[in-house]
Amino acid sequence: MLDFVQQLVSGVALGCVYGLIALGFVLVYKATEVVNFAQGDLMMLGGFFAFTFIGMMGLNYWIGFAGAVAAMALFGMLAERVVVRPILGYPQFSIIMATIGLGYFLRSIAGMIWGTDDLKIETPFSQGVLRIGSLVLAYDKLSVIAATMILCTLLWLFFNKTTLGTAMRASSENMLAAYYMGIPVKRVVSIVWAISAAVATCAGVLLAPITFIHSNVGLVLGLKAFPAAVLGGFGSIPGAVVGGVLIGVIESMAGFYLAEGWKDAAPYIVLLAVLLLKPEGLFGLHVRKKV
Repeated sequence: MLDFVQQLVSGVALGCVYGLIALGFVLVYKATEVVNFAQGDLMMLGGFFAFTFIGMMGLNYWIGFAGAVAAMALFGMLAERVVVRPILGYPQFSIIMATIGLGYFLRSIAGMIWGTDDLKIETPFSQGVLRIGSLVLAYDKLSVIAATMILCTLLWLFFNKTTLGTAMRASSENMLAAYYMGIPVKRVVSIVWAISAAVATCAGVLLAPITFIHSNVGLVLGLKAFPAAVLGGFGSIPGAVVGGVLIGVIESMAGFYLAEGWKDAAPYIVLLAVLLLKPEGLFGLHVRKKV
């Protein structure tokens, strides 16, 4: 039973990281109907920025964290302006290829600047455990879960209780109608990309106590976060987080209880099973097509 609980906590913590990356997918898609396949690489770049500020420059963890988030928010706006905006309106395939190309570019740049070695960020939660009887839970994993809950709550409040959040929701529902109502749609889209990059950075920094940062970590985690977004219902913000947690828990349990090789395959098997029964995802809206 203790092993089960510890694997559950580990899976939820890893799933929270998947969920935050998936959240970036969903935010960009809801605002622009663009699937940003560079989202995992934005997480990777944010992790490297945090390592630079905290590990190389010696800044306080929280100051370095905030600096990395701010830097990546600006980078997200720049990426939207330079890479995506010029080809909006073109076939979706063109935009998908542009974001894939952006991901390759970011991985190459990260490898040239920071090298290909595995790096780790020391955090206030890297050491120490919480003991509940015979149960031992690491602070680093508990901190990831707590931070994800706080971040999701703040995002919910932002999107539902602020004027800018309302403008973003209006733009995601109908961009042309929002434009006619006087909403600065282009500015709103840039801010959505900034928020998406900032959330990805939070995932990268929170990931640091669990695993190492390297130039290909974004590709690996992005390929797991995208199914999480699909599982939750692409376009659903809470669904992205729930989907990420489910993927993380399934992966953790399969790695512990099943034979070698099932760890990576099990989440995709469950994804296929869910989509066969509920093609719109767990939280997606069902649209019945007339024949």
